[in-house]
Amino acid sequence: MQRTSLLFVGLGFLLVIMFLLNLFCGAVHLSVGEVIDALTSADQNLSADRQVQSFIVLQTRLPQALTALLCGAALSASGLLLQTAFRNPLAGPDVFGINSGASLGVAIVMLFFSGSISAGTMVFTGFVAVLIAAFAGSMIVMIIILLLSRFVKNNVMLLIIGIMIGYIASSVISLLNYFSTDEGVQSYIIWGMGNFSGVSMSQMLIFTILIMIGIVGAIALIKPLNIMLLGEYYAENLEVKTLRTRNLLLIVTGILTAVVTAFCGPISFIGLAVPHIARLILKSDNHRSLLPMTLLCGSVIGLFCNLLCNIPGEHGLMPLNAVTPLIGAPIVIYVILKNK
Repeated sequence: MQRTSLLFVGLGFLLVIMFLLNLFCGAVHLSVGEVIDALTSADQNLSADRQVQSFIVLQTRLPQALTALLCGAALSASGLLLQTAFRNPLAGPDVFGINSGASLGVAIVMLFFSGSISAGTMVFTGFVAVLIAAFAGSMIVMIIILLLSRFVKNNVMLLIIGIMIGYIASSVISLLNYFSTDEGVQSYIIWGMGNFSGVSMSQMLIFTILIMIGIVGAIALIKPLNIMLLGEYYAENLEVKTLRTRNLLLIVTGILTAVVTAFCGPISFIGLAVPHIARLILKSDNHRSLLPMTLLCGSVIGLFCNLLCNIPGEHGLMPLNAVTPLIGAPIVIYVILKNK
């Protein structure tokens, strides 16, 4: 118990350090004093230089740091839920086809409808259209998997179906790219690289609320997930309805992944690798401590990836999906080798 408490305290301290580094480091060099001044100054009559500094900190670095923190936690929780429910260390939101569904929705909007969606008399364009398309694509895949789960009782088979749905979505995206314009393909490729700069401060409240709804749902599933670790037959004997639990888990995972992908693009490996990092640190499968540890590790990893993306400075942000595999892939390889 003392070791676990120390681990949580240490990771909490690391989280604070990573968050501050995300505020202090970026393409534009700002001193510690200038960053603190921008965070604490409430005076509206600022000089031009101080207005620029305030904008950089409050409208760029702060929302990026908050987004990285929340996205890391959300994707990691999704990965843990899927790995537990399907008893497969390689289960994750990007493996399960949910990211592919979101990508297909965005591809249809960008490449087929030229970046706009019409719904009756309402026309959505630009970021709003991409947001709606990504969320709709994720949830459609989630609904398909939920419907198929009524007929497919085997968890491994359902996981394979999710992978096949991902392949189908990728194939359709490839066809759309082939018949699209150069501008549409370029816009889609940029979106597909992923980034944590897709949430502005004006959108932060709704983004946080949606993520917290999913995380609260994940916390509510801790007890049945712990029982399901002992096997489905044992869980059924303890009056845990495994099918209903699995469906609730898929809904929670779908919400978390859909929100993250809609705002930030398809982010790979965080949901797959971070639960394994939490298990290696904690050396326990008890979700009462494993889920909070996974959330904390996910936030730290998300902030670390965002920090790495800012390293080039004047060359701009590195693509997020160019960074996450460098962290996630070695962890997955290690888990495969360890489990033989």
